[in-house]
Amino acid sequence: MTDKEQYRIHEEPFYQVQSDEVELYEAAYAARLPVMVKGPTGCGKSRFVEYMAWKLDKPLISVACNEDMTASDLVGRFLLDATGTRWQDGPLTQAARIGAICYLDEIVEARQDTTVVIHPLTDHRRTLLLDKKGELVEAHENFQLVISYNPGYQSLMKDLKQSTKQRFSALEFDYAVADVETGIIAKETGIDTDTATKLVKIGETGRNLKGHGLDEGISTRLLVYAAQLIDQGIAPRAACRMALVRPITDDADIRDTLDHAIDSVFD
Repeated sequence: MTDKEQYRIHEEPFYQVQSDEVELYEAAYAARLPVMVKGPTGCGKSRFVEYMAWKLDKPLISVACNEDMTASDLVGRFLLDATGTRWQDGPLTQAARIGAICYLDEIVEARQDTTVVIHPLTDHRRTLLLDKKGELVEAHENFQLVISYNPGYQSLMKDLKQSTKQRFSALEFDYAVADVETGIIAKETGIDTDTATKLVKIGETGRNLKGHGLDEGISTRLLVYAAQLIDQGIAPRAACRMALVRPITDDADIRDTLDHAIDSVFD
C-alpha cells in the first residue's frame, strides 16, 4: 500500500451539511488556501474535514495537538537503528511530500514556538525547512494545511497569534439547530426521533449554562454517546447522567441542575 492509499478515506463519513461550508471549502482547496475550522468542542469540525478529504478523494493525515508537542514531532527527527541513524519524516513533512491534507486538530493546544514551523507552508512559498537535515521541502501541488481552533478556550496562555491566524481562511462552525441535530443523532445511532429530540433538549439546557458554571456546553458528540448507551439498553436517565453530565462537571449545583433537566425531559 502506498503512502497515499494508507491515508485515503475509502468510505463516506456521515456529515450533515448545514450551510455553504462544503462549497466554500472546495473553493479554498482549489486555490490551495490554508483553512482554519473554528467552533466549540464536539460540533463536527473533525468529521467535516474527514468528509471533505473523502469528497475530494485526497489523503488525510491528522495530528492531535498537545502542549508537549515539539516541532520535531511535526517535521521529523533522526532515529537510531542498527546501521546508525536514519531520518523519519513527521506527519507535516509526509503530508507535504505526498500531497495530502494535513489536519492539525486543536492547534491552540500546541506550544506557540511549535506552530511557527507551519508558517512557510501557509503563504506563497509553500515550503518546509528541515533544518536538522539541511533540506528544503517544496510542498506537493495537492498539499493543503487545515487547522481546528476552539475560540471558547481563548486565554493569554492558549490562543493563536495574529501572525498565525491571518495566514488562514476560516470556516466557523457551531452546534446544529435542534431539528438538524436531532436528525444527526438519529442517523448516527439509529435511535428513534422522539428520543433524539429529548436528548437535544437536554443538550440545549447544558449549552445555556456555558459561562454560568460550565466552561463548555454539552456537545453533539456527547449526545451521540448518550444515544449509543440507550441503544445498548441503558435507561435514558442513567445514560444521560453518564454521557452528558458526569464528564463535563464536578460542581454539585450544576450537576443537580442538569440531572433535574434530564428527569423533566424523561419523565
